[in-house]
Amino acid sequence: MSSTDPDVDHALAYPEPPASPLWHRQGAKARPLTDAQKQRNCELLLLAQHKPRTHRRAEKPACSPT
Repeated sequence: MSSTDPDVDHALAYPEPPASPLWHRQGAKARPLTDAQKQRNCELLLLAQHKPRTHRRAEKPACSPT
């Protein structure tokens, strides 16, 4: 190392494992969600975040249309 390099120990306590092949998707990509699916997901997320959980439906969730 040169004198300009920071004083850092680059040796790890244990070797880093190789990347899993499952981290890399192969084949066709997933279809993008439609606007209706995005809206439904938003509504379900808002309902799931309410505590305590009630079985009533929310009248109008505050989802922003995208």
